[in-house]
Amino acid sequence: MSRLKDYYVSDVAPALMKKFGYKSVMQIPKLDKVVINVGAGEAKDNAKVIDAIMTDLAAITGQKPVVCRAKKSVANFKLREGMPIGVKVTLRNEKMYEFVDKLFNVAFPRVRDFRGISANSFDGKGNYSTGIKEQLIFPEIEYDKIDKVRGMDINFITTAGTDEEARELLSLLGAPFIR
Repeated sequence: MSRLKDYYVSDVAPALMKKFGYKSVMQIPKLDKVVINVGAGEAKDNAKVIDAIMTDLAAITGQKPVVCRAKKSVANFKLREGMPIGVKVTLRNEKMYEFVDKLFNVAFPRVRDFRGISANSFDGKGNYSTGIKEQLIFPEIEYDKIDKVRGMDINFITTAGTDEEARELLSLLGAPFIR
């Protein structure tokens, strides 16, 4: 079992239960899944872009990514239905906790002038989204092997009912929110 999951069971869950006064352990919010998404608009011109992104995401997450395709044709973007426009990975259970631990304790501290992540990116239902400007902050990515610096969106889906509960859960898991 990952270190972060052990920490959740031993420290986070009891702290949340005490703070919010839950009657049952089933009410305690937990991290359900983490979705990492990389949009690739330039993939319509160059098919190798998707392969490069998939290689990077697989190295970062330890799981095979899925190609996202356009649902509709948009003439202004020179986009046809079915063209690959992005890559995503959905992490659950052990791989999710390993990725979250690596993100909070290794990757975020490597960002230049990092002061923390915004606490305003909750959706009102207990889910949190943040973005990263470059994939180089992850130790698995070698600087010499990348063709272009790309960002990614990271979504934390929780079972929390409110943003306050989700924020407390993420901060207890180690999320470096701006104070």
